[in-house]
Amino acid sequence: MSIQKVREYFAQWHMEDRVRELDHSSATVAEAAAALHTEEQRIAKSMSFLLDDGPILVLFAGDARVDNHKFKERFHKKATMIKADEVEQRIGHPVGGVCPFAVNPGVTVYLDESLQRFSTVFPACGSANSAIELTLSELERYAHAAAWVDVSKGWQNCTKEE
Repeated sequence: MSIQKVREYFAQWHMEDRVRELDHSSATVAEAAAALHTEEQRIAKSMSFLLDDGPILVLFAGDARVDNHKFKERFHKKATMIKADEVEQRIGHPVGGVCPFAVNPGVTVYLDESLQRFSTVFPACGSANSAIELTLSELERYAHAAAWVDVSKGWQNCTKEE
């Protein structure tokens, strides 16, 4: 089970107890926010794309959308999402629980600037009813993020977390 794989991943830092298994689905941004009693924009949604050199994950704030022009400028290729029935095989987690932890070898993780408004965010943990609350520095560290990128739109007029 993917959540167990993520718990084992976090065990190397004695953080496995921070992985939350929820009573309700967290498969969508709205469901995750409701289950975690937080704002939708604080959900760190993982979107998987296919580039010439392999799969990548980009984590966005829950209210951000992919900006195709920015994506193409940054990655030199049109944003092509991995098909739902291929996500688990390519990334290592099923749709609804995709996260940047304990991913398959060769998956590169990026963090979108839309997340930088918050002191903590909630990414999934490998299942459609899991999450962990992490600071941005923790997210960057444990996701082994290659870089912060600006490939989103739709959130810029939102206020920064107080």
